Amino acid sequence: MIILMIKLLLLMLPKLQSNAQKKRQKQSYSGKKKKHTIKTQVIIEQETKKIIATSFSLGKKHDYALFKESKIPILKNTKLIVDSGYQGIQKNHNNVLIPTKKTKKNPLNKEQKQYNRLVSKMRIIIENIFAILKKFKIITEKYRNRRKRFGLRFNLIASIYNLQLLYLT
Repeated sequence: MIILMIKLLLLMLPKLQSNAQKKRQKQSYSGKKKKHTIKTQVIIEQETKKIIATSFSLGKKHDYALFKESKIPILKNTKLIVDSGYQGIQKNHNNVLIPTKKTKKNPLNKEQKQYNRLVSKMRIIIENIFAILKKFKIITEKYRNRRKRFGLRFNLIASIYNLQLLYLT
């Protein structure tokens, strides 16, 4: 699969709460959320706001590791806008907008804060799309079904969203 004619892609990973399986508890437990979670990576084309690709993983996996595992082909001239969970993506892709992180020793200066605001303004599109997707309660509530079927169900919701875009525009 080759993605053509895409100028700007947005990446986002929401975590969805799920039940724990006894065999795989460590893999799905997110230390940050203190829950068993499923990660969903969504790639959205900025101009059309269409969801063009999704990837899924258990909650413990790092965002950038999921991106590398998904092996979604992205052209070199495509601009990516990602959150700070994708630290290290600049090594593989040159055209990336990623917020700068502050440290205890190095606080952000005015230019870096302004840059972070610019990235946030561009990323708000994907946050709004997730607000629309969360109308489907299967995404917001605790997922109690089989994990193997989660990808299918999320892709169906994404297809409904894309179809809704087609008819509303």
